[in-house]
Amino acid sequence: MKRIGILSDTHSYLDEPLIKFFEECDEIWHAGDIGDRLVTDTLAELRPLRAVYGNIDTPELRQQFPENQIFELEGLKVLITHIGGYPGRYTSRVKDILLKENIDLYVCGHSHILKVMHDPVFDLLHINPGAAGVSGFHTVRTAVRLTLGGEEKISNLQVGEFGDRVQKRSQ
Repeated sequence: MKRIGILSDTHSYLDEPLIKFFEECDEIWHAGDIGDRLVTDTLAELRPLRAVYGNIDTPELRQQFPENQIFELEGLKVLITHIGGYPGRYTSRVKDILLKENIDLYVCGHSHILKVMHDPVFDLLHINPGAAGVSGFHTVRTAVRLTLGGEEKISNLQVGEFGDRVQKRSQ
């Protein structure tokens, strides 16, 4: 079993409470809009990191990280991308991947809206961890932890809230 930390939309912002949230994780996944390479360098020093680039990321980050990550872990097939939509409203690019691959867990970012939904059509779990940074319209910074493997395959899902985005931005 593996404990996974998931975040997105840091937009160059990473602070101690967020880092502490991931200390008990075996891996960290970043679903794009990293902002500054220092964010991924810091996370990679903490735990093994899987990341994708987002629409605000620099050419340097786009060379370092792919648009999509598709991999298997603990008996589950995972797709991570930045812009992809959610059940019933996938982008055509993501829908094509879902039709081709047998994805069990689909992670994306971009909307800054925390969303965890089962998709009965593709029989997968969709997770958007919301936004962990201070740039954007969201009011509360969020990230997700979960456990992969075992009988339930995906369990112990926890949402971390890291304070008011506006208050953090003005500090």
